[in-house]
Amino acid sequence: MEILQHADFWIGLIKIVWINIILSGDNAVVIALAARSLPVEQQRKAVLFGSGAAVVLRIALTVVAAKLLQISFLQIVGGLLLLWIGVQLLIDSDDDEHAGGANGGLMAAVRTILIADLVMSLDNVIAVAAAAQGSMVLLILGLAISIPLVIFGSTLMIKLMERFPVIVTFGAALIGWVAGETIVSDTALKGTLESYSWLHWVAAMAGALFVLGAGKVLNRPKLEVTH
Repeated sequence: MEILQHADFWIGLIKIVWINIILSGDNAVVIALAARSLPVEQQRKAVLFGSGAAVVLRIALTVVAAKLLQISFLQIVGGLLLLWIGVQLLIDSDDDEHAGGANGGLMAAVRTILIADLVMSLDNVIAVAAAAQGSMVLLILGLAISIPLVIFGSTLMIKLMERFPVIVTFGAALIGWVAGETIVSDTALKGTLESYSWLHWVAAMAGALFVLGAGKVLNRPKLEVTH
């Protein structure tokens, strides 16, 4: 293929892979949090299905992301959804098997991964699209290469979470942080954010604290009943 011989193609590919390495950190955390309570075999499936579907979703999003970001209140709704996901991931899931069996747990994990990735990827895909410079082949190839990076990162995070449970708390706080950033970045708040740039950090911190606080409160009844 002639396209593969152009230096611009390889430079663009490197850019896309690098962008995905940088931007996939929070996605790896979400996948790890969603899959951590599943049996080992189910964890592998959740990571594979979640990572693959998330990348396909990003490719589709790239076509419409710029237009979606212009819709007022969309990011506010998305940010609120992320807050809910962050709290849910922080809540202990000891009774997951009773909620719908192994398949139910797997599908719930994949669904959580997809919803979170949908919200978190809206602005990220714009950077990827810019690096692709209109080349769909470059875009798909670059994102496909990023799949093993996300899978490796998610698998590593699950192992670290098992060894250091405090990482779960930090991971949930990260999702809350991104949720706060997402809400305050909405088109409807653009003028306010330009006048008070510090609101970006306040909203991000508030999102992280909300997830941690709500998770702690909702976990408390379980801790009291346990003997």
